[in-house]
Amino acid sequence: MSTTHEFLPGRHLGADTAPLLLAGPCAIEGEQTIDLALKIQEALDGLDVQWVFKASFDKANRTSTSSGRGIGIQRGLEILAAIKEKLQVPIVTDVHLPEHCAAVGKVADVLQIPAFLCRQTDLLVAAGETGCCVNIKKGQFLAPADMKHAAGKVESTGNKRILITERGTFFGYGRLVVDFSSIPELRVAGYPIVMDATHAVQAPGTLDGKSGGDWERAPLMLRAAAANGFDGYFLETHDDPLSSPSDGPNMIPLEHLRSTLKQALAIRSALKNC
Repeated sequence: MSTTHEFLPGRHLGADTAPLLLAGPCAIEGEQTIDLALKIQEALDGLDVQWVFKASFDKANRTSTSSGRGIGIQRGLEILAAIKEKLQVPIVTDVHLPEHCAAVGKVADVLQIPAFLCRQTDLLVAAGETGCCVNIKKGQFLAPADMKHAAGKVESTGNKRILITERGTFFGYGRLVVDFSSIPELRVAGYPIVMDATHAVQAPGTLDGKSGGDWERAPLMLRAAAANGFDGYFLETHDDPLSSPSDGPNMIPLEHLRSTLKQALAIRSALKNC
């Protein structure tokens, strides 16, 4: 980016700032999520990133009704508030309904629009009206340049704290691809772009009612994003991924988190010094 962009009060993204890192487990599982957040903080200690803790209280976009939805908004926000206070870290979480945005905006610093909902006008406007930063994930079905229209719906509220996240495009059944040649189109909206390394390696609906994937490909996405000038990275991590209620196959095991990020950050640093 040629200029800096304020995504949180006093926090900016740009060519000369530390990259954004949206990172945490897929879903809030209970009090143990607080302990996991502390472990993530320890793993990130000393790394040059602007960390925002991520976890979802509701997983509405599940493959099957047999999949758990999550802990719910009331208890979920209580746990996120506890993490925010204890770790002094900003929070990002998904919103699925317009009526959730105001309550979530009182706790979270970044409201995340799931990819499947990136065209839902009422949701985008309600998220924008909170004044919080809004992270819009690009739909797997959407052309990159069309994200300017999603951003425009948030902008219509006067809110320009917007992030645009790439998470891959459908390529046949059960496969996603990331088109790095589309970066100029993603930037048309004029906002920072983020690479979702976790969901870009997802294999939707391939596990008989659940989504599969391969977390070992996620570091490839992060390194490629670092080499191609993304302003931030989104990833999910867990100390025991396969025990997680969702996205276990895609989440980077916590033991590999630090080394994975160090590789991406080294690439980013090398490019800055060219």
